[in-house]
Amino acid sequence: MNRYDLQFLLLATLSLIVGVVLGIVMAATQDFQLRPVHAHINLVGWASLALFGLAYRVYPVLATRRLARLHLLLSGSAAVLMPGGITLAVLVRSEALAMIASVLWLAGAIVFLFQLLSLMSAPAQSPSPAE
Repeated sequence: MNRYDLQFLLLATLSLIVGVVLGIVMAATQDFQLRPVHAHINLVGWASLALFGLAYRVYPVLATRRLARLHLLLSGSAAVLMPGGITLAVLVRSEALAMIASVLWLAGAIVFLFQLLSLMSAPAQSPSPAE
């Protein structure tokens, strides 16, 4: 079985590292022009992807569904593309990549909604025990 929980958590941790490095660079240079990029790396990349990973960990049945791979592809690619798109929007006024990433992110959120709704119709499941 694919470890979607770990894949989401690994992407989240990479986002955390990139976000922290960007924050340090902005503080060191006193140039906060990219603060929207920093915020999106932390919120979309670190926080949201980590929550997705934890949800897949708590409800492992989600990883058995075909939607899990689609969710990872949509949300993971959006989390990677969005900071670049926002950087382009801030620095050169080119919003196309940010718009594409936003649509991918929305699609990933909708897929996650369907994943959660599928739990509502499934028999009750106890959260997986800590290992």
